[in-house]
Amino acid sequence: MQKRTLGRDFEVSAIGLGCMSMTSAYGPAGEKSEMIQLLRNAHELGVTHFDTAEAYGPFANEELVGEALEPIRDKVTIATKFGFDIDPVTGERRMGTNSRPEHIKQVAEAALKRLRTDHIDLFYQHRVDPNVPIEDVAGTLKDLIAEGKVLHFGMSEAAVQTIRRAHAVQPVTAVQSEYSLFYRGPEAELLPALEELGIGFVPFSPLGAGFLTGKIDENTQFDPTDFRNYVPRFTPEARKANMALVDLVKSVAARKGATPAQIALAWLLAQKPWIVPIPGTTKLHRLEENLGAVNVKLTEGDLKQIDEAASSLKLEGARLPEAVLKMTGL
Repeated sequence: MQKRTLGRDFEVSAIGLGCMSMTSAYGPAGEKSEMIQLLRNAHELGVTHFDTAEAYGPFANEELVGEALEPIRDKVTIATKFGFDIDPVTGERRMGTNSRPEHIKQVAEAALKRLRTDHIDLFYQHRVDPNVPIEDVAGTLKDLIAEGKVLHFGMSEAAVQTIRRAHAVQPVTAVQSEYSLFYRGPEAELLPALEELGIGFVPFSPLGAGFLTGKIDENTQFDPTDFRNYVPRFTPEARKANMALVDLVKSVAARKGATPAQIALAWLLAQKPWIVPIPGTTKLHRLEENLGAVNVKLTEGDLKQIDEAASSLKLEGARLPEAVLKMTGL
C-alpha cells in the first residue's frame, strides 16, 4: 500500500478505512466478530489508518475499533472525533453540539479507554460548535497534544475561515468533509485553502454513500434504519436522474479494466497528493476492491474526459437533509 502525508508529518496509508458503517447509519450493525476480523484484514491488506467517532453508536464503534486494533496498535493510526452533546453515561445523544473545553477533555479520556490506547493519533472536532470560540477549541487540543494524549488536531465539516482561525492557534493536520464525483463542493474554496496552509484532506463518503459503485438505482430498497432514506439525493427520483453520473463512471471503468468504485477512488487520489479517502464497508470483497484503486492510474486525458463529462451533468437533490446541513454551516 502506498503512503501519503497529512499535514506536516502524519503518514498514513493512501486509502484509510471508515468504520462507521460497521455499527451504524447504513442499516443494522455488522456481527462483532466478523467486523473485528475485517478490521484486522484491512491492516493485513495495507491499511494503516482507521476512522471512528464517539458518535458512531454512540460509543460502540470506538469500542469495536479498540478491541480489533489492540494487538496491532503500534502499527496503525486511529482517528476519532468529539463535538456532539452526548451523555457520557447513557450514550443519549442530545440535540446540538458541545465543544466546551472541559467536555473535549472528558471525551478524550473516555475515547482513550474505549480505544484501549494511551494516545489518539488524530482528534477531529466533528462539527463546529457555534457557542464556543474556535480558538478555545484549538487551545484545548494544544493542551491535549502537549500532554501526549493526542498527536494531531483535525476538523470536520468546517468553513475555511474557521479553519484558518483554529490553525493559527494549533496547526490543523487534516480536515474531513464529504468529497467525491457525487459532491464536489470542496473544490471552490476548501481545497485551495488547505493547499495554502499545508493541511491534509480526508474525504468521507468518497463513493457517494455507495451510489458511485453502480450497485444502487432508483429501485434499490434501503433498510429502514439506513440514513439514506432521509437524504434528498437518495430519493428514487433523484437516483434515477443522477444515474447519468454512474453511467459515466462505468464507461471509464470498462475502458480501464477497473470497477466503478475503483475509478471513483482513483479520481480522488489523482486530485491532490495529500488527499486520503476513507471508504467504509462491512464486506471483505468490497474492502479488497476499494484498496485496488491505488493501482488504477488515470491519465491527464482520463481526468479531463471525466471532468468535461461530469461538468455537463446537473445532479439532483441535496447531499444531506436541510437540518443537518444547517449544523455544518457550509
